Amino acid sequence: MQTEPGLIVEHIQKGSLAEKSGLLSGDILLSINSRVLRDPIDFMYYSADDALNIEVKRNGKFVPLQIKRKDEIEFGIEFKPFKVMTCKNNCVFCFVKQLPVGLRKTLYVKDEDYRMSFLYGNYITLSNIGKEDKKRIVEQRLSPLYISVHSTNRAVRNKLLGNPKGPDIMKELKFFTDNKLRFNVQIVLCPGYNDGKELQQTLSNLYRFYPYVLSIAVVPVGLTMHRKLQLKPVGKEDAEQALKIIESFQKRFIKKHGNPIVYGADELYLKAGQPFPPLKEYGELYQLENGVGMLPLFLNQAKKIKVPKTVQLKKKFLTFTGASFYPFLKKFLERLNEKEQLDVETVAVENKFFGPAVTVAGLLTGRDVIKTILDKTDGYEMILVPDVVLDAQDRFLDDVTLPDIKETLGIPAIKIGSTPEGLIKGITEII
Repeated sequence: MQTEPGLIVEHIQKGSLAEKSGLLSGDILLSINSRVLRDPIDFMYYSADDALNIEVKRNGKFVPLQIKRKDEIEFGIEFKPFKVMTCKNNCVFCFVKQLPVGLRKTLYVKDEDYRMSFLYGNYITLSNIGKEDKKRIVEQRLSPLYISVHSTNRAVRNKLLGNPKGPDIMKELKFFTDNKLRFNVQIVLCPGYNDGKELQQTLSNLYRFYPYVLSIAVVPVGLTMHRKLQLKPVGKEDAEQALKIIESFQKRFIKKHGNPIVYGADELYLKAGQPFPPLKEYGELYQLENGVGMLPLFLNQAKKIKVPKTVQLKKKFLTFTGASFYPFLKKFLERLNEKEQLDVETVAVENKFFGPAVTVAGLLTGRDVIKTILDKTDGYEMILVPDVVLDAQDRFLDDVTLPDIKETLGIPAIKIGSTPEGLIKGITEII
């Protein structure tokens, strides 16, 4: 994690503008056109000029560089991660606090950083944002941001945040709309706290900020068996009630704006045992990574997928997923195997590490995967590992790696995209 002033260059892409300009890995970029660089956002903002005078520190010496921007060439530079602002809240449902020991260290970082929200879509509560931060957000147009609201009732929200001094979220959101900044909102649904009438009031209040509020996602609280506080999970009746409220608002919004604005997470439909809305009703899929529209998108893509006719697939493949997605993936693979004469099977992995209530693939550990498929690999020649279970270094949450999977199971393992196209691409490229 970077702590010294300036931006430390971690990687330079070949053929990029950065390489052609003489920048090297390990260089420290201090300023552009006399503007001090605090983080990659500053670099993105100030490097848009056509002529750049960059002050570089290399091996302890200062090196001035003059660069002429060329639109057709990417800058092609990656920086070491910056030190993030951390969360001071004590949320009753905080997932980080529900994590046991033994996972990747980065998982225990509770970030509350508007820069991470802008760059990566991380959700923030705006509890630690100051005047200078707001000034910068407006000046550099850092929009859209992703904001955890949970409730517009300040007392209820602060109880959920575990922070009696939490800001008035309505005032904070008004600041963004006054400055014509857009944002996406999430409501983590906690039965007994922000459901029912509270949810209705929150949705009504948030609607005041349209069109600057791009989307509102209602997501069921995620609970592991390691939680210390006793929270009620979202059950079937809770999900049904929430969807009834959501759909009543959607009808109004579609009629008035042609846009639902508020969306239920896929998990709500699964818990309620209700069908998903048509994909077209999810709009721009602003909160796909939040589990909103992910399954409908997969099902839509699955209908259109085709295997290249020139490819002869004779190997037997085994893949896996979480309990909630298993029925959908299994049905897709059965149809694909029959139509395209493939041989790809899937198994459901129960989450022993976090508890059976956690059913998404993205929270599976390598150890749970190995234990589940250890005695199911006979006759298979390859394990297909969905990318949602791995980080950028191809590690599971518990630091198990792809080579570990191969060594333990005795057959090769490759990473594939977690889409119909990703699966086909993965198996065709290794034939």
